[in-house]
Amino acid sequence: MARSRPRYPAEYRRQMVDLVRSGRSPDHLAREFEPSAQSIRNWVGQADRDEGRRSDGSTTAEREELRRLRREVRRLREEREILAKATAWFARETDRKGSSGS
Repeated sequence: MARSRPRYPAEYRRQMVDLVRSGRSPDHLAREFEPSAQSIRNWVGQADRDEGRRSDGSTTAEREELRRLRREVRRLREEREILAKATAWFARETDRKGSSGS
């Protein structure tokens, strides 16, 4: 699904997290700035996981690794499919040439 707007820069998200940690509420920040209160809460939760304060989900590094590994698996499956089709094609060609030569 396409995003309706570009992501907020990492520095902006970090500043929002710092404001929440300094005592400002996500609801108040959402009224003052553009992101929703839920987005700010999500950023705080992810920052807590990344810093080891919470263990109820994946860290950003783990998510990036998972994304990279899924991309690699997809590429390897495509390569395997290409090789399987090429092998089948060469096997048919070899059978054709072998049958007509006898």
